[in-house]
Amino acid sequence: MTTKSIAILAAALFAAASLLTSAPAAAAAREIKITGNDQMQYSVKRIEAKPGEELKVVLTAVSKMPKTEMAHNFILLKKGANPDAFVMAGAMARNTEYVPAAKKDQILASTTLAGGGETVEVTFDAPAEPGEYVYLCSFPGHYAAGMKGLLVVK
Repeated sequence: MTTKSIAILAAALFAAASLLTSAPAAAAAREIKITGNDQMQYSVKRIEAKPGEELKVVLTAVSKMPKTEMAHNFILLKKGANPDAFVMAGAMARNTEYVPAAKKDQILASTTLAGGGETVEVTFDAPAEPGEYVYLCSFPGHYAAGMKGLLVVK
């Protein structure tokens, strides 16, 4: 390789590196931190978002009980889904972490179960259609105890 070839190659690499470093960074998802506790409550009951906004829900379970007795998840349902029917079917779905296979098509976003001290997360785009979307914990009895909230897209 000649000195001229090396100089041309170096200039091309420098130009490419400049383009990479000057490109705007992709916006990070807006993070929403939620805890779930032994009183079967979420710390956040309402999330507001813009249509299509990228959200990252980080759920931490605060409990001293065994995971088999007290665990939490975050499940965001599609508009029009029946949360009562969803959790009723979920109560029988222990092998799939209380997420009923027959109703998976009603889920927009979900986490796995988190036991005491564990954290789970999910990143998703808010629905494009404005409105209210229910989120809930599908662990048996938690939704009935009030472990639910609304994602309000406007």
